[in-house]
Amino acid sequence: MKRIFFASIVFIFLYSCGNKKNIPDVSNINVQLDVQRFDKDFFSMDTNNIPASLDELQKKYGGFMNDYLYNILASPPQPDSVIKTVKRFIGDPNYQMVFDSAEKAFSSVQKMRDGIARGLQFVKYYFPDYKIPQHIVTFIGPMEGYANVLTGSGFAVGLQLYLGKDFSAYHSAYINEVYPDYISRRFEQPYIPVDCIKNIINDLYPDKSANLSLIYQMVEAGKRLYLLDHFLPETADSLKTGYTQKQLEGCFEHEDLIWNYFLQNNLLYINDPEQIKDYMNNGPKTEALGEASPGFIGQFVGWQIVKKWMGLDAKRTLPQLLQTSARQIFEEAKYKP
Repeated sequence: MKRIFFASIVFIFLYSCGNKKNIPDVSNINVQLDVQRFDKDFFSMDTNNIPASLDELQKKYGGFMNDYLYNILASPPQPDSVIKTVKRFIGDPNYQMVFDSAEKAFSSVQKMRDGIARGLQFVKYYFPDYKIPQHIVTFIGPMEGYANVLTGSGFAVGLQLYLGKDFSAYHSAYINEVYPDYISRRFEQPYIPVDCIKNIINDLYPDKSANLSLIYQMVEAGKRLYLLDHFLPETADSLKTGYTQKQLEGCFEHEDLIWNYFLQNNLLYINDPEQIKDYMNNGPKTEALGEASPGFIGQFVGWQIVKKWMGLDAKRTLPQLLQTSARQIFEEAKYKP
């Protein structure tokens, strides 16, 4: 295969997602969203009377309590097992340290709440019939567990994975195996609204692209990133893509070379999952494109194709985008950077 290499870029480009100059006014869209600090209530429970404490939490948090015990802590359902699991987790000094760190890092949750609420206003603007969550429930869970999920109780945000890329626990030998540096560098608070709105997109438009050819998987990923552009129009593209700023700049600078790489190596219509994962999975880089390239390069290509297609007709809407097949979008876009 022919290879291309990302060179170091010594000047700064300002890239927009294409719609930032025309952000709609959503100030009149009312979003009811509160923050419930399950983590604080959980870690302050009376460990000498765990059954009664769990009953109180059940009354206050309803269905989330079951999600937390059985899905997040992965406790067996037997009452004795639940008590042992809870006692062991709260009594673990490492997780007490994580909670203490979260208490300091999230002493004020207003910024987090406002960022998510702002995104939900745009969701309602473009999809008025979508029922948006009304609660953010913060929790502390296992480090190798969930960070951000959409539950029947609302957004569930695992603060243990948003404590800053330099948080010491992320760099222990075990956790570094679970979360290499290219992942843990994203464990920053500004990613919380992005991850929450990504979960909304997954709910609004479930991903069914797994069996498609590479180019159509790229377009489907591009649809999702284009939605994210419109739901979080004021958020940096580096946060939305998960790329570093240099990687993002490199993608735009070498857009034509990236596309030619796929053309010249006849990769657009491959169906082999082992080959496809090199371009559609997260990673520190895309091996064939050089050390400075980002992983998941396919979303960038699909993003550009979708932007080209949407730009061909100003009357096209986001619901129309989701209703149009990846094949039709690719064929009509005639993408050529």
